[in-house]
Amino acid sequence: MTLRKIKLVLEDGTTFQGTSFGAVSSIAGEVVFNTGMMGYPETLTDPSYTGQILTMTFPLIGNYGVPEFKLDESGLPVGFESDGIKIAGLVVSEYSPNHSHYLAVQSLGEWMEKAGVPGIAGIDTRALTVMLREKGSMLGKIIVDDEDIPFFDPMATDLVASVSPNEVCNVGTHKDGQPTVVLVDCGCKTSITRSLVKRGLNVVQVPHDEYFFNSDFDGIFISNGPGDPQMCKKTVTHIENALALGKPILGICLGNQILSMAAGADTYKLKFGHRGQNQPCIEMALNDEGETVQTKRCVITSQNHGYAVKAEHLSGDWHVWFTNANDGTVEGIKHKSKPFWGVQFHPEANPGPTDTAWIFDLFADAVKESKGGAK
Repeated sequence: MTLRKIKLVLEDGTTFQGTSFGAVSSIAGEVVFNTGMMGYPETLTDPSYTGQILTMTFPLIGNYGVPEFKLDESGLPVGFESDGIKIAGLVVSEYSPNHSHYLAVQSLGEWMEKAGVPGIAGIDTRALTVMLREKGSMLGKIIVDDEDIPFFDPMATDLVASVSPNEVCNVGTHKDGQPTVVLVDCGCKTSITRSLVKRGLNVVQVPHDEYFFNSDFDGIFISNGPGDPQMCKKTVTHIENALALGKPILGICLGNQILSMAAGADTYKLKFGHRGQNQPCIEMALNDEGETVQTKRCVITSQNHGYAVKAEHLSGDWHVWFTNANDGTVEGIKHKSKPFWGVQFHPEANPGPTDTAWIFDLFADAVKESKGGAK
């Protein structure tokens, strides 16, 4: 592996000198940070990170290597959230070229080099994270040998179109008698798809802008994905039409934002986003007067998003389902009478805690009821 001096340059002119690992190349993107302590194979392959230079706040990265890429019985990758690395670049405090794990077949640096993704180590990630928290996520670039490349704002592009599939396809082996869910794929994580399949649902994966109403289905799932939800106008229109059908709908992350927009709400960009496996969310409920109030239930969640929902514009038929205990932002919405739910966090928990896996059970049960079958 070639070690070379490189630097991370932020749009405000701040420069961090470091050492290269992975691919030796210059790239530009949006610099964000993740507070997770583990799970870099899952994190780096999450399509929601497309176009971003990811900073890991945990000080040592790479010590357990990367497992073999293989598929399960449904044709879904095991241990990864997509078919390859999606981040633009990686920033770490200390990179470990030596790894030790019984499943590892290569180092993190070797994996990134093959994928053409650069990494920079030796960075004071604490100082960088404080800067991003105070100033907000910034554009940045990893520069090799003082190469002159322009800054690039991935949020100004249609990132969802770059990660969404081009064709409709069935996931795994569909079984007669099982209910069918249309998965609107905006950049779906593998673990989400697997969570649906494991609950006895036939999954039909469709492109994010696909008109799916000519098919036979019992529920709709709207996936996570990268970028600004305002870029997904066509998807929002389809979900607006889907609400009139009354069939169960669940949206996760970007899917929650799309569902919220279909319900009349707006979205906005967070200062530095929520990315990590330790975000506390408080469940909300309606009291006897129909007011939304906090419950005593707090769940720890895995998250990866840079945008949030403005609750004040939600239709009166909806209410806030979860709020973030740290900053009070909306973490989920729920219809007052119909089986429509959205959460900003990731109940599939890869990587992350499994506190909210029951949300998939809630959705699956509603879909089976919609079909008229037994739970």
